Amino acid sequence: MTALAFRLPKGNEKMSRVSLVRQVVQTIRSRQLIEPGQHLLVAVSGGPDSMALLSLLYRLRSSWRLTLTVIHCNYGLRGKESDGDQDCVEAFCSQLGLPLIVERLRVDSRPRGMSLQSAARELRYEAMRRAALACGADRIALGHTADDQAETVLLWILRGAGLAGLSGMPACRDGLFIRPLYETRRRALLAYLRDENIPFRLDSTNQKPVYLRNRVRHEIIPVLEHVVPSAVQALCRLADLCAEDNQHLDGQVMALCTGKLIQLGDGRVEVDRTFFKGLPRVVQRRVVRHLCQMVDQWRRPPRFRQVEAVIRLANGSTTFAVQRLGSAMVVVEHARLWSAPSDFPVASSEPLNVLSKSAVPILLSVPGAVVWPATGHRIEAHRVRKADLGALGGNRNIIAIDANRISEPLTVRSWKPGDRFCPLGMEGRSKKLQDFFTDLKIPVSEKSRVPIVEAPEGIVWIVGYRQDDRWAVKEATEWCVVLSVRSESAAETSER
Repeated sequence: MTALAFRLPKGNEKMSRVSLVRQVVQTIRSRQLIEPGQHLLVAVSGGPDSMALLSLLYRLRSSWRLTLTVIHCNYGLRGKESDGDQDCVEAFCSQLGLPLIVERLRVDSRPRGMSLQSAARELRYEAMRRAALACGADRIALGHTADDQAETVLLWILRGAGLAGLSGMPACRDGLFIRPLYETRRRALLAYLRDENIPFRLDSTNQKPVYLRNRVRHEIIPVLEHVVPSAVQALCRLADLCAEDNQHLDGQVMALCTGKLIQLGDGRVEVDRTFFKGLPRVVQRRVVRHLCQMVDQWRRPPRFRQVEAVIRLANGSTTFAVQRLGSAMVVVEHARLWSAPSDFPVASSEPLNVLSKSAVPILLSVPGAVVWPATGHRIEAHRVRKADLGALGGNRNIIAIDANRISEPLTVRSWKPGDRFCPLGMEGRSKKLQDFFTDLKIPVSEKSRVPIVEAPEGIVWIVGYRQDDRWAVKEATEWCVVLSVRSESAAETSER
């Protein structure tokens, strides 16, 4: 069958545009995204969604008495293509007579183990917050569409997320970030751009199948829509329902915890451990997430595995342990749990003659880093593809293990009587750690100072000495966890 080009009569094109504007206005009103007279900072990448957003908000400018300022973030990652995006945005803003803020951001200095996309997102949101504060904007408008929401929900489904993940992206976040195109399909915006002759740019990286979101967008969504034409709308409805349920459950949990979550004067938030242990596990998860979000500047939730690690520690017999969860941490003590920013100084409340610092287990997130107090050494963990690993050169201060053969959390601790591991090079034979130390002529007084990295499956690394052969990288390995150690003073010097 030959494909036919078809264009609606000019009058109907105008009605189509009017319908689109009405839909956006309905979203804005029903979700209370914008109030008349507000100043909006509009994030514009040059792509079709954000260019359409800027044009639509410009159409509402007079009737809603809006002040518009545009921000464009240029990472320079695609060379001339990135500069072309900026030129496109600059030309359109000049045509509309709108002020433009250009932020040139660098992601090459991102924390070890953080993906390029995550680092870019963190930098972009930070830049937008700064710009909104500087220009006095009331809201920051983002160009995410119903298609973006459906893709996000599918990604969270594939990760096995709970209600919070299945809620997808909120239409309004933190009372600052808004998504006026939340209920608008991408194809409607493309038709609008075509009919209004508005230029836009296409990011070449959005076509690469190496990114999971791209595969969901180009492969999975089309199949779902072929089977169920309303698949995108259904996924968006699922997100709205989950968001409502999640918000209600959070409210119920906070009501249950009234008077139990105590804000301390030094910025910490604590909860009685006996009370916590008496809660159902589903409630414990929400309490831990809330503890972390209360001390995080941007209220970012911790990862599921990190939350589960805190719950295991709190419900067990541990008398002191630290779990770092991104920019927050939770400390489990004998009688309480408390959260604080990740750089908060931690010291055990137990008497040192009962629990020495070197005996305190510390949880190590991936990616993440901890300082072993017995020696002051910094132990870091991050995840990389085996193909990107490179040669480790026999350096005993850095090892790689098969990420699929261990689980989390990783724990850094001192040796215990009866410890055994399988030293690399001994063809899988196990050995008592005490005998291993004796062979190396390590004095008894020094044994407890040597940090040991352990996974739930067993010892992973006698730090600085030998890794366990069971988790070593094999030919079939795809992803690795790289562990390294260095003195804290050296780490500080390199980060300056």
